[in-house]
Amino acid sequence: MPRPAAFFYAMTANLITRSDLRNLAIVAHVDHGKTTLVDAMLWQSGTFRENEQVAERVMDSLDLEREKGITIMAKNTSLNYKGVKLNIVDTPGHADFGGEVERTLNMVDGVLLLVDASEGPLPQTRFVLSKSLAKGLPLIAVINKIDRPDRRIAEVVDELYDLLIDLDANEDQLEFPILYTNARAGIALTEPDGQGRDLQPLFEAILAHIPAPSYDPAAPLQFLVTNLDYSDYVGRIAVGKIVGGRLRAGGQALLMKKGQPAGRFGLSQVYTYQGLERVAAPEIEAGDIAAVAGVAEAFIGDTLADPEDPRPLPAISVEEPTMSMDFSINTSPLAGREGRLVTSRQIKARLEKETLYNVSIRVEPGQTTDSFKVSARGELQLAVLVEMMRREGFELSLSKPRVITREQEGALWEPLELAVVDVPDEYVGVVTEKISARRGKMTRMINNGLGRVRIEFEIPTRGLIGYRSQFLTDTRGTGFLTTLIVGYTPHAGEIPGRTNGSLVSDRAGKAVTYAIYHLQPRGAIFVEPGEPAYPGLIVGQNSRTEDIAVNITKEKKLTNMRASGADEALRLIPPRRFTLEQAMEYINDDELVEVTPLSIRLRKKASMKLGGARKNV
Repeated sequence: MPRPAAFFYAMTANLITRSDLRNLAIVAHVDHGKTTLVDAMLWQSGTFRENEQVAERVMDSLDLEREKGITIMAKNTSLNYKGVKLNIVDTPGHADFGGEVERTLNMVDGVLLLVDASEGPLPQTRFVLSKSLAKGLPLIAVINKIDRPDRRIAEVVDELYDLLIDLDANEDQLEFPILYTNARAGIALTEPDGQGRDLQPLFEAILAHIPAPSYDPAAPLQFLVTNLDYSDYVGRIAVGKIVGGRLRAGGQALLMKKGQPAGRFGLSQVYTYQGLERVAAPEIEAGDIAAVAGVAEAFIGDTLADPEDPRPLPAISVEEPTMSMDFSINTSPLAGREGRLVTSRQIKARLEKETLYNVSIRVEPGQTTDSFKVSARGELQLAVLVEMMRREGFELSLSKPRVITREQEGALWEPLELAVVDVPDEYVGVVTEKISARRGKMTRMINNGLGRVRIEFEIPTRGLIGYRSQFLTDTRGTGFLTTLIVGYTPHAGEIPGRTNGSLVSDRAGKAVTYAIYHLQPRGAIFVEPGEPAYPGLIVGQNSRTEDIAVNITKEKKLTNMRASGADEALRLIPPRRFTLEQAMEYINDDELVEVTPLSIRLRKKASMKLGGARKNV
């Protein structure tokens, strides 16, 4: 096979260095501009035609990613700069999807770390940086959004060095280039006050500081599976890095699971990445990121090896889940009306499929035959899984999220999180009071004199369940709350939760304007006129602590006397609507979230078994 013109060999200690190739991951905290920077790099490298119609944040290809404005799944792309192929992995920025970052770091040789020029290093920055340092990956720091009026570049650089020292970086790891970018404008600078027109300084820094991959030419095939995809034409596709040897279309490979042979397979197709496309190739050499079809039983962490000389690679390990939730079939009277996938067998199959693609998800049998215990990194990761399932046509019921505790030193320990809060000055008091009541301890406060204060707390994960919506209410939507698991702490004891009871429907029917109007003084209402109701459905929040049974279907008595006003004249307060994450946070232990493709409802686990005295209103 003829080699590209830019392919050069450098022999060092029997290793071949592919100077025509660079593999790097772009990592950052959520919303610091990773995907926008990748967009600019693809445009300026000539990956797209000048008149080509390309969506903004092209790497966020999932509908859910575009709606939420965050990256959920790590994705591969490539571009060419001066004859060198740059394989780039765009990673999620939210801590709940840290498993995606951990596995993708196994197939790169360096890291591009983005930090916001105003916000500075945040919890996910600490997480990805610690993983990168542990693997010994070289670093290029990029201070992004330098056009922000509240930028504080010098302070952010100092904070980045402080973070590296705090993470025990050695002297070599503290020597890294720093660039300054405006990703939206496609500009990179070597000095914060310099002038620039493009990203050339960034491309040059990548070539100079990200090492080219090296391999032993005499080594047999070694391919580590770090991601999975699927095609209707060729079936399962394994994605990863070729550590040694070559992948050949039509060749043979031995699948190894946990170091043991698990079958011999023929490779039907071998793919390389060109821009956003997977392109079939007859052969791909070591050092490159590739995809292969034909190994139907491949799983993340497996090795494809030479059948004649199998050498397994270390399996991918990720941090353990810290939160779990029960997924069960929908048992409400409305079950099966809006979804088409409603049985426990279908739910089980879908959850098992998820474990193939998502290394940080765990699925176990639940307390009943129709339920499953699903464990993950956090509420957002669980909510994203449920949202994807409901869009596929599933109906299911969800329990309140709960933390995963462990026995340690003869005592019960629970997950501990670092919570970083950024709020206007006037909300410092209420936020500190609420977090302290949830067993949070302030560890640091920074006031930059611009009207906003950053506070760091250490708080048990239990204390954050149900707090995010309260936080947004307390700060009038102006605050930012980010968290990161930092370890385990002795069980902190009782933590106060929701203090309000529920208004629970005591009969089946449809919600009526007349009934809702007369229930509004008792609390917030969750339903609109005409929506279906059934015994046990939570139709509102009581202003007091006890649960109350109410008749949401009650109509005005008819008489032969003309009424002075009609029902149409009754003015209703708009109902409170929950997103999936808000519903998961809101419910108590005796309540469930009923999820269908069209609806999100709250209900009691046992119909009409209410905590307070039963009243018909």
